[in-house]
Amino acid sequence: MDESANEDEVEKEPGGGEEEGKGLTAQRRKEIEAIQRAMDEENERVGTARSRGSTSREEEDESRGSEKNQKKASQRGKFIDFVAAKQREVSKKVATEQKKRSTELLRLIDLDSSLTVSLLDLPPVNEYNMYIRNFGTANTKQAYVQCNEENADRDIQTEEIHVRDKWTQHPADHSGACGDPNFSQEEKTRNEIKYDSQRLAAFLHSASQVVVVLLEEDQAEKKSLRKLESPSGAPSFSDGSLRLNTKLSFLYGRHISLLHFSQVQRHTVMSVHDPTTEPSAVRLDSYTIVCVWNIREPFRPQKVLVYDSQIHCCCFSPGKATLVFAGTSVGSVVLWDLREHIRIHPCMKIGEEEWTFRQPTFSTDAVLAGSGHLSSVTSVEVVPSAAAAGGGSRPGVPLLASEEESSGSSFQLASLDESGVLNFWVVVELPKANEAGSPTDLGLRPGGKVKLLHSSSLLTAERVSPQDALTTGPSQTQHLKFLPTDCNHFFIGTNMGLVTHGTSHGLKAPPKFYRFQETGPRPVDVTSISFNPFVSHLFLVGCSDGSIRLHAVSHEQPVAQWTAGEAVVSLHWTKTRPAVFCALDGASKLHIWDLMSSDSEPVVTERIHSDRVTAVATFGDSGQHNTYSGIGLAHESGKIEMLYFSRKFTVPVMAEEEKLESVMGDAF
Repeated sequence: MDESANEDEVEKEPGGGEEEGKGLTAQRRKEIEAIQRAMDEENERVGTARSRGSTSREEEDESRGSEKNQKKASQRGKFIDFVAAKQREVSKKVATEQKKRSTELLRLIDLDSSLTVSLLDLPPVNEYNMYIRNFGTANTKQAYVQCNEENADRDIQTEEIHVRDKWTQHPADHSGACGDPNFSQEEKTRNEIKYDSQRLAAFLHSASQVVVVLLEEDQAEKKSLRKLESPSGAPSFSDGSLRLNTKLSFLYGRHISLLHFSQVQRHTVMSVHDPTTEPSAVRLDSYTIVCVWNIREPFRPQKVLVYDSQIHCCCFSPGKATLVFAGTSVGSVVLWDLREHIRIHPCMKIGEEEWTFRQPTFSTDAVLAGSGHLSSVTSVEVVPSAAAAGGGSRPGVPLLASEEESSGSSFQLASLDESGVLNFWVVVELPKANEAGSPTDLGLRPGGKVKLLHSSSLLTAERVSPQDALTTGPSQTQHLKFLPTDCNHFFIGTNMGLVTHGTSHGLKAPPKFYRFQETGPRPVDVTSISFNPFVSHLFLVGCSDGSIRLHAVSHEQPVAQWTAGEAVVSLHWTKTRPAVFCALDGASKLHIWDLMSSDSEPVVTERIHSDRVTAVATFGDSGQHNTYSGIGLAHESGKIEMLYFSRKFTVPVMAEEEKLESVMGDAF
C-alpha cells in the first residue's frame, strides 16, 4: 500500500473523508509500532549473539541502521531483513561450537588440591623446655679440647706485604707507557741517572762475544780445528797452528791476495779473495769477497763483504774494528760499516746455512769524480790521530780511543793511487740513518750512517825527464805509510826503488828520498814498507829485486841492507819483539831475522813446497798475562793458516831497543 496514494484519496474526499483518513492513519501507526518493537527485539538478540566479535563502532552502525529502518518502515511499510537473519544463524552456530569446546576442556582441566603446605607449625612448649630455655645455661662455661687428629701445622705470613699501584698503556706508543701515580720526581730522576743504555749495550755485546767464543772453541776442539799441535811437517819456528775454515762454497777456487790484522783487536783479521773465472753455484764469481775473521772462532767468518771490482788494499778503522776501508782497481774508495743490521743487506741460503753478503756502506764511484782517483788505488791508510802522535806509538794503544769512536767522532783516511795522487778524506758518522737514502750523499747506501768527505789532495809523484822515462818508464807510487809519531809526515814507495818523504802541510822535511846503498835509481818496485812498533823512527823497505833495507827517518842512506834472493812479497815486524821481522819472497820462502842473534842474515828460512804462500801478516799481543805472537799464511789453494811462533821469537829479550839504537849509531 502506498501512503502517497492514500493521501491523495483523502484530499479528494471532502468532509467525512478527512475523519476516516485520520482514523486509518492511527491504526496503521499502531501496527508500525508493533512491527518496530518486534524488530528491536530481534536486533537486540542478534546484537547479543554478535557482541563478542563486533566492535563498538559496529553497534553504533547497527543502531543507526535500525533507526533508518524504522524511519523507512514508518514511511514505506513492512519488510523482512534477510541479512540480519543470516548473521543471526551464523552467530548461533559459532556460539554452539564454542560451548561444545568449553564443555570438552572442562572435563580435562581440573584443579589439584592434593598438595598441602603448612605455613606455620608451632607446637606447644611444655614446662621442662620452658625452664631449660630460661635457666639451662646458668652457671655454665665453654671449654675447648683439641685431640691429636686436628694437630696440623700451618704457614702464615707475618711480614707486611708492600703494595704499589701502577698504570700502563697498551699499545705502548711511546717510551712512557707505564708509571706510578705516587712516583716522586726525585726517584724518577735518580732512576734515570742510574740507567745507561750505552753501558748496557756494551755489556751485552761483550757478553755475547764471550759466549760465542766459548761455543766456537768447544766446537773447534771437537772437530780438531784448534789443536795447537806440531805435526811432522810443521815449520821449525812454530809451536802450533790453527786453520780457518775456508772450505765454503763461495770461496772455492779464489786466490787470496791480502791478509790484514786489526792493530787494536789483535784477534781480528780480514782476508781478500779475488774474483774467480771458474763458474760456481753461487753467483758471485765477478765479485771480490772480503771475509772478516776472529781467530778465536775459526769455524766461520764473522762478516762477509762483497764488491763488484778487484780490491788492491784494505785496512780497519782505528780503535774497534767496526769499519773496513778498501781501495779498488777502478779508482774508488769504499767502506763497510760492520755495525749495520743484516736486514738492509742481501741474504743467500747456501746449503743449510744462510749467509749475509754486505754491500759497501759508502763508495766514491762516480760521485766524487772531480776530487777522487782516476787510476787504481794502491794504498789506503788511517791517518794517526794527534793524541797518538804526541804520546808516541806503542803496541796495544789504539790510535783513537774506543769511547771517541763509539760517540761518532770523525778521523782522517788517506788514499794513494798509481799516478801519485794522495787524497785525504774525513770519515763522518751521521747521527741517524735514512732508510730511504740521502738525496745529497749519492754514494751513501740507504740505511748507512758513515760517509767520506773529501778534505784535500796532493800530487806526490816526481816529474821524470823524457830520457829517464825512456829508460825506467813512467813513475808509479806503490805504498803509503804515515809516521806513527807525527801524522804530518808520510812515506810513499815508488817503482824506482825509492821511498819519497813528504808532509801534508807546512814546510818540507829532509830527507826527500830514501835510497839504496848504491847511488842512482833502479827500476825496482817497492813492495812493502813496515814501521817498527816499538822504535817508531825505524822502518823496513822491501823491493821486487829481493833487497831489504832498514832505514832511519832522519837519514837518506839505509842503516842496513840484506838480500832475500827472490822478490819480496811482504815484510812485517813481529808484535812482541822489536828486533825480529819476517819476509816472504816470491819463491814461497819465509825468512825470519833476529837482529839480537845475527844482523847479517836470517836466522830461519823455511820454504813451503806443498802449497805456495801468497800473502802473510803478523799478529800478537804483548800482554803481561798472555803473550803470544805468530804469523798468518794465505796459501794458493785458498787455505788460511795461523802459525804461532815459538817462545824464542815471542818473549822479549833485554835491551832489544838499545840494540837497534846501537846498530843505527854504528851505521852513521
